[in-house]
Amino acid sequence: MAGRRAAGARPPSARSQHFLRTRTLAAELVRDACVGADDVVVDLGAGSGRLTAELARVAKRVLAVELDPHWAARLRGRWQNVEVVEGDAALARLPRESFRVVANLPFDRTTDLLHLLLDDPGSPLVRADVIVEWGVACKRGLPWPSTQNGIFWGAFYETSVARRLPRSAFEPPPAVDAGVLVFRRRAEPLVAPELAGSYRQFVAGGFRRGLRAVSTGHAVRRIAGRGALARELDAHQWAELFLDRPRRAAGR
Repeated sequence: MAGRRAAGARPPSARSQHFLRTRTLAAELVRDACVGADDVVVDLGAGSGRLTAELARVAKRVLAVELDPHWAARLRGRWQNVEVVEGDAALARLPRESFRVVANLPFDRTTDLLHLLLDDPGSPLVRADVIVEWGVACKRGLPWPSTQNGIFWGAFYETSVARRLPRSAFEPPPAVDAGVLVFRRRAEPLVAPELAGSYRQFVAGGFRRGLRAVSTGHAVRRIAGRGALARELDAHQWAELFLDRPRRAAGR
């Protein structure tokens, strides 16, 4: 497939790149991600192509996005089922069909890339296995203390930390260890996708002004306990608190 440049991509800039050192590790990560022959997979920040090569062996189609023109040029034409996009991964056009993500995310763009993948609950993303800094993996993979983004994403995706990767697994080694963070789409979302906009505002209000600003003291005590703080509720409790609103309105 012919390579292309992501629409609106920023010019390449110098940044630290940490590539997987071995093909063996890349193959393990792809196997752990359960990629199959019918899957479309996106590799954000493809770099030297360690993951891209292993994905190309097993997936139906791979979209490899790389900002650095040197590495993008080296990726082009190596595999018939890989499309290479030169540009900023955070601005990439994601597939409209069901797709997966297996990627070693650029550490300085992790938050932007998670927003790209997870902000739209109507996206056909099925699962994302992404390598991030270990601290980020723990922050996003643990249910407590919660964060505003984590609660919103948690309504539509289950999150877990699959494994820890030492700095020695990369070349050049980063300053910190890394982890594999996995997002799996829930079979049944905690909040209907069509309510996502209202739910985002509800969660933002609760984190900014406190739970009593978006709900009643009775509901908070029943669902989370007396004196609970926004960061102490998990995704299930936040969703229950949100869905409690129409029940309360109907009972008045």
